[in-house]
Amino acid sequence: MNKFFYSLFAVIVLVASSCTKQYQIQGNSTVKDLDGRMLFLKVVKDGALVSIDSCEVVHGKFKFSGKLDSVMMANLFMDETSVMPLVVESGKISIQIDQAAQSVSGGHLNECLYDFIHQKSLYDNLLAELPHRESQMIMDGLDHDVILAELNREAEALSKSSDSLVVDFISRNFDNVLGPGVFMILTSAFPYPIITPQIDSLMEMASDYFKNDAYVSEYMNVARENMEMMLSKQKQ
Repeated sequence: MNKFFYSLFAVIVLVASSCTKQYQIQGNSTVKDLDGRMLFLKVVKDGALVSIDSCEVVHGKFKFSGKLDSVMMANLFMDETSVMPLVVESGKISIQIDQAAQSVSGGHLNECLYDFIHQKSLYDNLLAELPHRESQMIMDGLDHDVILAELNREAEALSKSSDSLVVDFISRNFDNVLGPGVFMILTSAFPYPIITPQIDSLMEMASDYFKNDAYVSEYMNVARENMEMMLSKQKQ
């Protein structure tokens, strides 16, 4: 009888363990400087970056794994330097780090995130090429006013398309970690919290899940205060 109950208990434990969600992240890097370095998987908790896992890069390979209580937006760090964003979700996730680019595959949210990052990079690269094109057009003997008019039109069109891409992506992901996560990436580029037309547009249609996210809520509170102070200074 004791053997029966022991066996039954073992089966229950095995079933419970198999139901526990796990994350498995396998990484590969062709960047030689990463070998022997420690990588950290960090998430934002209570307004601060907290490391939830770490590993060493050995011969270009690294691995994170552990229990997954909830899906989380995270950043891969080397020391204090952010390497790339990713979503910690259940299942097997693969990271590739090269000199030119980084990518993540495996998991619906990660693939959705990196499809967006790829599209955004295309716009960013086209915008970055405009000064080179200006120099080339000058060397070709074109009138400088004509050059500026044409490139300004292109820059405005590219910026609008890029902004639309960001707004559309965040709005389609208001109710999962990608919406607030990409909002954080977007706003971290600002010197201080402000409300841009892009952010204003997002907040007008945002879901409660998005508005109540800890980072989004704190950012908007500080941004509104900053905007009020700027308006007060303008009136003086």
